[in-house]
Amino acid sequence: MTGFRIDRRSLLVAAGGLPLMASAASAATPKAQGQPLAGKFNLPDPPKERMRWAVVGLGSFAVGQMMPGFVASSHARMTAFVSGSPDKAHDLGARYGVSKFYDYSTFDRIADDKEIDAVYIALPVALHAEYTIRAFKAGKHVLCEKPMASTVAECEAMIAAARAANRQLGIAYRVHFEPNNMDAIKRLRAGEIGDLRYFSGEAGFVANPDYPPHKWRLRKALAGGGSMYDIGIYALNAALWAVDEAPVSVSAVYSTPANDPRFKEVEGGVEWRLRFPSGISAQGASSYCWTYATRQRFFGAEGSISMDPASDYNQINTTMQHADLTPVTLRAGNPAVQFSAQIDAFCMAAAANQPHQTPGEMGLRDIRIIQAIYQSADADGQIVRL
Repeated sequence: MTGFRIDRRSLLVAAGGLPLMASAASAATPKAQGQPLAGKFNLPDPPKERMRWAVVGLGSFAVGQMMPGFVASSHARMTAFVSGSPDKAHDLGARYGVSKFYDYSTFDRIADDKEIDAVYIALPVALHAEYTIRAFKAGKHVLCEKPMASTVAECEAMIAAARAANRQLGIAYRVHFEPNNMDAIKRLRAGEIGDLRYFSGEAGFVANPDYPPHKWRLRKALAGGGSMYDIGIYALNAALWAVDEAPVSVSAVYSTPANDPRFKEVEGGVEWRLRFPSGISAQGASSYCWTYATRQRFFGAEGSISMDPASDYNQINTTMQHADLTPVTLRAGNPAVQFSAQIDAFCMAAAANQPHQTPGEMGLRDIRIIQAIYQSADADGQIVRL
């Protein structure tokens, strides 16, 4: 038995000592333990602490874009639906956990509903003023879709109602909360393309009178006006955001296809130009006759920023270029967050009873300019002082 040895380990095994060592080792193994939350996090509010919303109007935009935005928000939750289609409302309620329902005849009863703090209005434009004012009389905050209303007088009445109720009015200019649009304006303000000299923007799509979401847009009684109210307002608002001055004059001409039966009540297209006291000019075009487009370009003394698409729901493409250099692609974030970001910003403003970032006064300003655009176009391009 040459080479046979009895060492210390063998003796411990034979004596039953090794399991004792293993037990000692396992006693020293770390165990999972709870720890207090450390650091600062952007956590969502608990459901019961979130601002409670009634959604008024359950059309394609509200269902397809804003409702997912409410779900993704950190400070809001939907608690009621207002619709003239009870089957649709109850079906959506089952999907989103909403159990309170009103129709347009019972809308004023929201005044007694303690589960509603704010109202989001996604009705056709001609109904914005009525339901905004009724919501304020019921004591609720209001986020109203753009454009704010059909006329300057309606906008002024909405602002007056908000003040009388001591509640906040916001206009849903969602791109002000879209990260790539915000980044473009930030770069402009920082002087990355030099002093801004010129802006251009185009927005349009082909209106289909057989498609329900388009059909009401071709009726002036519901839409307030044509493409400038619906899609052209994006480029106009972007120009005013970029230039950050009050324009002094506007001129415009219509660009509607001759004898097109779609445009008996509203214009098919309009082209406009704004002039500003600093010498900057901005021009744009809006249409219900083009293929889909949302494009805007900022030209500075040292470079340019181009966005195409510029106000899409899910895709924004941005490039920046300086003289004789290759364009650089810019990417500041996911465009889809614009809906939840807008809702959260309004919730925080309303909770503090402070003005929203895109308040009623902005909506009034834009409608006042849009009406001047139509006034000029009616006069075949005559300059209208603002």
